[in-house]
Amino acid sequence: MALPFTPLYIDGKWRTSGSDVTFEVRNPGSGKVVGTAASASAEDCAAACKAAAQAFKTWEHTPLSVRRDVMLKAADILASKKDKVIAATIEETASTEEWAWTNFAFAINQLRDVAAMTTLLKGETGQSVIPGGQVFVQRRAIGVIFSIVPWNAAVTLAIRAIAVPIICGNTVILRSSEICPRTQAIIVEVMEEAGLPVGVLSCISTSREDAPARTAEIIANPVVRKINFTGSDVVGRVIAREAAKYLKPCVLELGGKSPAVVLDDADIPRAARAIASSALLNSGQVCMSTERVIVQKEVADELLKHLGDLFRHVEAGDPKPGVSSRIGAMFDVGSVTNAISMIKDAVDHGAEVLAGDVQSQGATMQPHLLWKVKPGMRLWERETFAPVVIVNVVETIEEAVELANTTDYSLAASVWTRDVYRAFDVTGRIRACMANINGPTVHAESLGEFGGLGGATGYGTFSVDDWTQLRTVVLHPEQEPAYPLVGRVRE
Repeated sequence: MALPFTPLYIDGKWRTSGSDVTFEVRNPGSGKVVGTAASASAEDCAAACKAAAQAFKTWEHTPLSVRRDVMLKAADILASKKDKVIAATIEETASTEEWAWTNFAFAINQLRDVAAMTTLLKGETGQSVIPGGQVFVQRRAIGVIFSIVPWNAAVTLAIRAIAVPIICGNTVILRSSEICPRTQAIIVEVMEEAGLPVGVLSCISTSREDAPARTAEIIANPVVRKINFTGSDVVGRVIAREAAKYLKPCVLELGGKSPAVVLDDADIPRAARAIASSALLNSGQVCMSTERVIVQKEVADELLKHLGDLFRHVEAGDPKPGVSSRIGAMFDVGSVTNAISMIKDAVDHGAEVLAGDVQSQGATMQPHLLWKVKPGMRLWERETFAPVVIVNVVETIEEAVELANTTDYSLAASVWTRDVYRAFDVTGRIRACMANINGPTVHAESLGEFGGLGGATGYGTFSVDDWTQLRTVVLHPEQEPAYPLVGRVRE
């Protein structure tokens, strides 16, 4: 049986690479080849840019009701492709069935929420400073957007990178992840079937080796106006530097090192379950994963016991359908090696392992729980993107807040307490874009903006403000004024 092949999608056509180059897609857990994909050439990228620029001329002026209906139809079509999407996600990313389903289900509502964003695409009007004049502030699309998406939440993050710019009137060139090109091509297929006009969306895939050159070429293309990237801060800095050469803005959602602050009056069993869930979902490969726990000493022993039991209960290995206590492989052996190295470095500097064997099994590692990890250690400073949690014990709330903010990351946080006043006080002092009171850090809302506040988490959001520009039109009064220098010149 032939392996699935994922082509490029450019100017409304599914096609092979102009150079006929392909690359293999391997399941991270088994190492088996599960498909092949076209690796775009420089000419393919130029063609995608040209198609997007041409389509923008008309798409920008498409009625909002038409854009809305495309998104609503896409949601229904996506829902009908459940088995296809989930199967591709599991095959390409070694995801558990539970995570694949969560990612898929959220995406359907995500498209409907994006459709509702048309109600926000409004301008303003007011009087001019010139008597009798009128000012019109229009909210307009930006142009061609280059969207670079990751693999860890393959469906939702691809839809976000596509749908939000498009609903705002932009056109998009999507660069899918080399880890899961087939999964993300299904999203493009959905948008095509929903009636998205030719050229509004193109999708290219590239091999890991070709990705830097193709990415730089698209960023440099004069028709590309803005870039969005979701991934590591290491690659995000490269993208930002490349875009800066041409003074092009970016939206960058990068890493996370989310803290969970557990106060002395918290519901400890519930907090432990939420922390373990947010730490271990998708083997910790979620930007919002709980990686740091800061707990007041009065409840530290109880929390550590509950967390230790939960971490030892969850097993990493080949995910089995219906077994929720299993997590799958990480996306490559290098990720495991890096996480184990960070754990060993922390242990060498005084940290203690409470759960986990500090071993790797190919691209798989067991959940790890450590304490006595301090600022300055690599395990404190850097995102592991792995099933690893560190615990710090403090005496006061002030210490807890200070430790929560001792990081270059700013994506998400959680605070656990039965006192609502303390909850709002503490969340207000933690520098995080989304703070959850008595809830997990892995959480998303359709309302509200979500993104980094700078630093290693990046900046910008997927809101109307980030994907439109305000332009001003001034209607001058009918009666001619006396212009400076020339006055009122009469013929």
